[in-house]
Amino acid sequence: MPEGDTVFAAAARLRAALDGQRLTRTQFRIPSLATADLTGRTVTSVRSVGKHLLIDVGGSDDDDSGLARVSLHSHLKMEGAWHVHPIGTKWRRPGYQARVVLRTATHEAVGFDLGILELTETPDQDLAYLGPDLLSAEWEPTEAIRRIEARADEPIGTALLDQRLVAGIGNVYRSELCFLRRVLPTRPVREVDVTAMVDLARRVLWANRLRTARSTTGQTAPNARMWVYGRRGQLCRRCGSPIERDQLGSIGEDRVIYFCRQCQS
Repeated sequence: MPEGDTVFAAAARLRAALDGQRLTRTQFRIPSLATADLTGRTVTSVRSVGKHLLIDVGGSDDDDSGLARVSLHSHLKMEGAWHVHPIGTKWRRPGYQARVVLRTATHEAVGFDLGILELTETPDQDLAYLGPDLLSAEWEPTEAIRRIEARADEPIGTALLDQRLVAGIGNVYRSELCFLRRVLPTRPVREVDVTAMVDLARRVLWANRLRTARSTTGQTAPNARMWVYGRRGQLCRRCGSPIERDQLGSIGEDRVIYFCRQCQS
C-alpha cells in the first residue's frame, strides 16, 4: 500500500499541473459520482494528509459563483495511482482502470484504481480522526508522541500503523523504522523510546517524499534500498543473520512484518 511519501509526491505532481487552473473537462467513472461534473471550476489547492489526497475545487470560474467549494478525496489503497501528463499523451494504464479524469487547457490527470474516491464539502472534518501528519509543513511531534505513548501495552509495530495515532506510516516504514531503532515490532510501546521513533519516522519520510525510488539505507541500487522489508531469508546488512518474516496486526490489514531477530532483540 502506498505510504505518506508516495501520496505526498503524487500531490506535488498534481499541484504542478492543476493548482490555480480551470477544469475544462471532468469525467467520473464510478457509479456514486457518475453524474458529478466539476467542469468550469478552478482548482484552489492540492494537498496530502497522511495517506489521503485532497484536490480542493472552488466555484465556477471564480470562488464567488455561489457554488459550494468541494474537495475530491482519494486514497490509493493497494493498486491506486494518479498519472499526470500533457493532453494527448497515451495513458500508461488501461482505460477500464480509470476512475476519474480531470483536464485543464494543457494537462490531464487520471486517477486509476483508486480505493476511495468521493466529493466532500467538509474534507478537514472528515479526516479529523487522523493523527498528526508526518509530512505536514506544520509538523510538531508532541501530539503524535502522546497518542502513541497512550498505547503502552500495544506492540510498537501495531501503533506505528494506526493512522489515528500518527499519519503516513505504512507496512514498509514500520518494518524499517523498527529495524533502525533496534526494536522488534512486537515490543510493547512502554519499552520503546517513542520520541526517538517519531523523530526518525519524520526524518525518513521527509527524505523520501520526492524520491522516485524509496530508500531507507541511503543506497539507490534496486537491491540495496531496504534494510529488512521484502528481504526474507536474505542476510542482515548489519550482522549477517537471516531476515525473518511474520505477521502482526488485525485481520484486513497488511500484517506482514520483516525483522532481524539478532539486531532487534
